[in-house]
Amino acid sequence: MSESEAARVPLAELADLMAAGEPLPFKVLDSQGRLLLAAGHRVLDPRQMAALLEREACADAAEVQAVRLARAAAGAAAVPTTARQGTWFDRVEQLVWGLDDLLRVMGRERLPTLAPRIAAFADEFIALVERHPDAALYLVVRQQDRRFALYALAHALHTATFGLLTARQLGWDPARQQCVVRAALTMNASIVELQARMAEQNEPPSKKQLEQIRAHPQQSARLLRDCGVDDTDWLAAVEDHHERGGGAGYPRGVAEVGEVAHLLRAADVFTAKISPRAMRAPLAPQLAARQLFQEEQGGPIAAALIRAVGVYPPGDWVSLKNGEVGIVVQRAAPGRGAVMVALIGANGKAVAGSPRRDTAQAEYTITGPLAERTSLPRVLPEQVYGLLEP
Repeated sequence: MSESEAARVPLAELADLMAAGEPLPFKVLDSQGRLLLAAGHRVLDPRQMAALLEREACADAAEVQAVRLARAAAGAAAVPTTARQGTWFDRVEQLVWGLDDLLRVMGRERLPTLAPRIAAFADEFIALVERHPDAALYLVVRQQDRRFALYALAHALHTATFGLLTARQLGWDPARQQCVVRAALTMNASIVELQARMAEQNEPPSKKQLEQIRAHPQQSARLLRDCGVDDTDWLAAVEDHHERGGGAGYPRGVAEVGEVAHLLRAADVFTAKISPRAMRAPLAPQLAARQLFQEEQGGPIAAALIRAVGVYPPGDWVSLKNGEVGIVVQRAAPGRGAVMVALIGANGKAVAGSPRRDTAQAEYTITGPLAERTSLPRVLPEQVYGLLEP
């Protein structure tokens, strides 16, 4: 056992310090020391706890000792058990762990009856995004907890969000929208752990990693077939989501690519560009959108994705004409501009009450995205949306 491993305590031994739905008093790591849950996050249900234990989750021994000493000093033998009703954000977090379970089963057991479970999961995801689409976009754009161990899961859900909203912008029927989401959730099923490692490494992909990347579209489609998926559109979208018209993509270099695969590649690339990784900061959404538009030569899919996301998408930090700084929470709509929550005033101090601003009004016009973001405060989605009902 290494020194770092000895300095950790398995989560299974910390039941007395946790309660379902209560904020964690310490951060939770996986077996390799990567962040799974930040302090303050909640373990929401037994399924999530089972997923954490399967990942050999643990906590830093020093943090655990500090919590025990603090509880002892306060005379508290156990954590409080006040019930908190689950929110929409809790349901999204549960989907992260539900997808973790699905993809692990796909890779390990390859059950031929798994296809209906994947389809039902995709439908549940679609219903959640439909309920609060701006909040869904906020979670994609405002990625603050660098949980690289869960990169593949978050990336799949984020790509599915962009894919769904873009398909709707294009006017695609519900069946094609479902296909986009199912493909986005499973396109990288064969490289879940590889994506986690690459997200946290500080060097370019190795030759072996590049080989695995090139092979993953067909390997992921093979996993789906082994799990009972026989939807040819779904399988084709997964197999071709890195192909580009004219033969410039991989792994087969096909000349013609289907629309679903084309949309999936655009959403996949856009999502990756605005997501943080260890070796690079995320691109601003406006820059990622400009690059996509140029790469697609202004094509309809790129244009639809940009319209669906918005020039200033939810989760983006912006500056206003009156000097305030804050976070966008709603995209522009007919009759009003994008809505932002003012967090920092022109005097550099916090704005009392975090008021909402309609940026169509002259004094609240957006002057641009915030350029310097390194010292900005961490803003939880509940702070700007409240406790949204699931």
